[in-house]
Parts: sequence; C-alpha cells; structure tokens
Amino acid sequence: MSQNDILALLPLILVVVLAMAVIVVDMIVPGRDQLISALAVTGLAAIMVVVAVCGPLPAGIGLLPGAGHQVFPDALGAGVYVRDQMTTFLDLLFVFIALLSALFAVDYLKPRGLPMAEFTATLLFAISGAMLLAGARDLLILFLGLELLVLPGYMLAGYAKRDGLSTEGAVKYFLLGSFSSAILLFGLALVLGYTGSTRVAGVAGVLADVAAGSTTLAPGLAMGLALLTTGVAFKIAAVPFHYWTPDAYQGSPTPVTGYLSVGPKIAAFALILRLFVEALAPLKADWVGAVIILAAVTMTLGNLVAIGQDNIKRMLGYSSIAHTGYMLVGLAAFAGAPAGSVAEQQGLEALFFYVAVYAFMNLGAFACVSALQRRPGVTSQIGSFAGLGRRAPLLGVAMTLFLLSLIGIPP
Repeated sequence: MSQNDILALLPLILVVVLAMAVIVVDMIVPGRDQLISALAVTGLAAIMVVVAVCGPLPAGIGLLPGAGHQVFPDALGAGVYVRDQMTTFLDLLFVFIALLSALFAVDYLKPRGLPMAEFTATLLFAISGAMLLAGARDLLILFLGLELLVLPGYMLAGYAKRDGLSTEGAVKYFLLGSFSSAILLFGLALVLGYTGSTRVAGVAGVLADVAAGSTTLAPGLAMGLALLTTGVAFKIAAVPFHYWTPDAYQGSPTPVTGYLSVGPKIAAFALILRLFVEALAPLKADWVGAVIILAAVTMTLGNLVAIGQDNIKRMLGYSSIAHTGYMLVGLAAFAGAPAGSVAEQQGLEALFFYVAVYAFMNLGAFACVSALQRRPGVTSQIGSFAGLGRRAPLLGVAMTLFLLSLIGIPP
C-alpha cells in the first residue's frame, strides 16, 4: 500500500478510530455524556479538515464521478476504492451529518436514560460504512459499505429498547432492510456471472458493448440489473418500497430519526451514482423511464400521505419519501441528457446541491423537534406544537424556517 493509498483511506480510518476511542473513554470514565459528545464533535470536526486536505476538493460542483486516486488499481487502472471529487464531497457531508447528530443527541438521550457512548460509537461505525460506499468502485465493496451502514442503523432504530414503538419500527426496518439486501446481493451475483467482473469499470465495458449492438443483453443480466434497481429503491425508500420508513422514523429516538432521514438515504444515492452514473451509464436510455416514473410516484404519494399525519416524525418521514422523488429527478435529468453534455453534468450538480441542502434542513427540523420535546407538554403529536410562538419563539421561528426550506420556499 502506497502513501497515497493511505491518504485516500485516512478519513475512513480516522472515523473508525474515533468510534473505538469513544468506547474506550466510556469504559474508563463511564456516564460522562458531555465528555463523549465533546470528543465526538471535536474529532469529527478534525476529520472534516482531514477530508478537505486529502482532497481532491470540488472545483465549483464539478462532481462527475471518475478521475481520482485509485486505491489497489488493477491492470485497467480501476481500483476498488477511489478518492475523487464525489468521494470528497460526500465524505464531508457524511461527517457533517454525524457531527450535527452527535451535537443535538446528548440533551435528548441523557434525560431518557439512553447511553450517549453507545449511540455515538454506533453512529460513527455507520458513517464509516457510508464513507466506504461513497468511494467504492467495486460491486462487492459497494455492498460491504452498504451493510456496514445499515446494520448499525437497525441498532439505532431500536435504541429505546423499552419503547414498544421503537422495537416495532426497528423490527420492520430490519426485516425489510434484510430483504432488500438479499435482493441487491442476488442482483450483484447475476451481474458478476454475466459480465465476469465486479469492478464498476468492467461492468460498464460489457454494457457499452451491449449499447453499441456488438452483443445482446442476456435475460439473466437484465434480471440482475432489475434486482439491483429494486434493492436500491428499498434503501432510498422510493414508492412502492417505502413502507418501513414511517414506523421506523416514528419509533426511533428523535436524534436517530434525524440521522436515518439523511445519512442512509444520501449514502444510498451514492450507491446509485456509482451504479447508474458509472456502471449502467451505457444503458441510461433504457432505465431513464423507470427513474422518471419512480420519481413522479414517490414525490406525489409522499406529499399526499404526509398531509394527513398527526405525528410530526411520521409527517417528516413521508416528507423524506417525497424528497427522494425530488432527488431522483436529478438522476433522470442526467440520464435524459446527451452523453458528455453540459446538461448531463448539470443534472448531477443539481442532485449534489439538493442532497447537501436537504441534509442540513432535515437535520435542523429534527433538532428543533428534539429540543422542543424537552419542554413540558410537547410530544411527537403535531397538536402539542400549538402556541410555539409564545412558549418557545426562537425554536418556533427556526422550525418554521426549516419547514419552509423543505418545501422549497426561499431563503
């Protein structure tokens, strides 16, 4: 392993080291939640600096996946992991999500007797999976990163183990998540069998021959691609694969819900970008129609069902489903544009900009909910938020701004 390989992997390694440091500190001085929170926030801030230094930093938002430092390259120059502009951008975003989640979790968890150290360590291990996924250019590494991301997520969803709703949501999340992982893995196996490669570049090469007409698309390979699409749709909670989302969001502790609404979703979109923008790009004319339909149905149903909710976390859960549809529009814009065109790049730029703004606004909304739930009489029921202008004017204004931003109203 070269020095450049180590630098490319350094941010991911540091997140794992920080998670283990949190566990060790809690063993030495147990119950020091504020210390654990300070350690996590300080460590994550330092890791953001390391990510920026390891680069390459985006030039504007020129984030088309591709050129970058290849870790463990093969004869074709394609590594299993790449430190490109997309990896750097997403790593910064994932670490920022973890930082905000750790920052507002301590005041919520401590009064409820939920340990901060276990929450923080589990969150950091999940983020390490997201970071591995963001830079992976091998289908097996993509799957490994995805599982490293979602397995801690199942634990976090059931973190309030004495709460029946939390347990119910975690079980549904685990069962449907495991089912979708099995579908995804079966699709990966079929793709490997028919292309002879798990490398993103190798799959793209085979599909380029199919697109050029020199070979035909085998039914088994078509089935594999369909299973990949279905598995990913589960992970991003696109309609009709969204049923686990409201229950998991409602039952989880509010800081966990905030994280689940942004971290795994954005990581799953990183998986989509590596699969669809790189591996499946030669066939984009064939799958763009499915993406457009998914986007339209997801946007519509998510917003319509959100209107009738009386629980703030369920409402934001359905809102996040609708936002999945908006993100898919960016992918559809990429797929519908001519290869190598400015419009193709702009579709991806719009998607990256959207996920960054969405992460901040959605986490901000859940942070406000978490802070308000510490006040007497405020629960997850929307009716308990009445009169915030008198009882908590600053939080009321902040919540209003975050919600307005989520529906696209300036600023």
